[in-house]
Amino acid sequence: MRGQIEKIGSGESVVSCRFGDGPPEHLGGEELLSHQVALARVFELLKERKFSVEAIGHRVVHGGEHMTESREINDEVLRAIEAAIPLAPLHNPANLKGYKICKGLYPDLPEVAVFDTAFHHTLPRQAFLYALPYDYYRKQGIRRYGFHGTSVRYVFYRYREINQVPREKANVIVCHLGNGCSITAIKDGKSVDTSMGFTPLEGLVMGTRCGDIDPSILLHLMSRDELAPHELSTFLNRWCGLFGLSGESNDMRTLLESMAAGDERCRMAVEVFCYRLRKYIGAYWAAVGRLDAVIFTGGIGENAALVRAQSVEGLEDLGLQIDAAKNEGHGEIDISAAASRVKVWVIPTNEELLIARDTFRILNGLPLP
Repeated sequence: MRGQIEKIGSGESVVSCRFGDGPPEHLGGEELLSHQVALARVFELLKERKFSVEAIGHRVVHGGEHMTESREINDEVLRAIEAAIPLAPLHNPANLKGYKICKGLYPDLPEVAVFDTAFHHTLPRQAFLYALPYDYYRKQGIRRYGFHGTSVRYVFYRYREINQVPREKANVIVCHLGNGCSITAIKDGKSVDTSMGFTPLEGLVMGTRCGDIDPSILLHLMSRDELAPHELSTFLNRWCGLFGLSGESNDMRTLLESMAAGDERCRMAVEVFCYRLRKYIGAYWAAVGRLDAVIFTGGIGENAALVRAQSVEGLEDLGLQIDAAKNEGHGEIDISAAASRVKVWVIPTNEELLIARDTFRILNGLPLP
């Protein structure tokens, strides 16, 4: 089964699900006024369809420095998730809430935490340290953590499986492009750099997040507009990125449609987005040295052919070329030109499947892929 529940807290919650290979089912108009009621409804649906639940896997955004792989949730893991709340105040409390609700509904079921930060625990110190006084890292944990690790892990696994490449021999760059965007450099099978940093705000231009910015701009805005820290944080996370540049939307599909209709601000937003990504591809190529492939994933990465093309434009002399006809395809596909020395892949992500597999493997004592 795969599904989701939308509009929790209203009298018109929408439950959509797919059982096996059957068609999607939409069960609308339900009154699911809390996450506890919504999760109870999920278990009820599973029971109705004769599915048994043996374990529960949770995506947890931040594991700090000590949660370096997926773990069965126990008191130690709970303390680590709680300790990382100051680093992810919007996400970790919600992740804990999901765990506690499930534990209340099914107290005897084992539960597993799959950490978004875990894949990036291999970053070398020259990549994760900021040029701040060292005590800020040592005492307060201010460093690059990286996010989207669950998605990157799945896509990297699929790339190796498709091409029959051992982990330790694979050098790739993964571009996860959605409303949140990040790029990760993987050398000899390990994450060696990633664009999101202490928070998911750093790095690429995103749907509503600004990405990389001169820190002095923040001081200027706080002074000129008399912004409190929480107001500035809201501004940088909610009103910038593609939405701020275009003045129209944070949705790349809308921007591409408006761009095709002649809207110059939308064209500008797309150009800035692709240029920032192209710069990062070049930088991360330098970080890994020999490069085998660039992989696109996420809603934009999987569906926006024009973004993929513009993001590698000008890298032909380095050995990176896209085949225009292949680039119009969909699904899991190699879009490299015949002459390209570096492969270019589109691989749809599947974080839910990775979480399910990690949960199964951990509870059965099997190594993680």
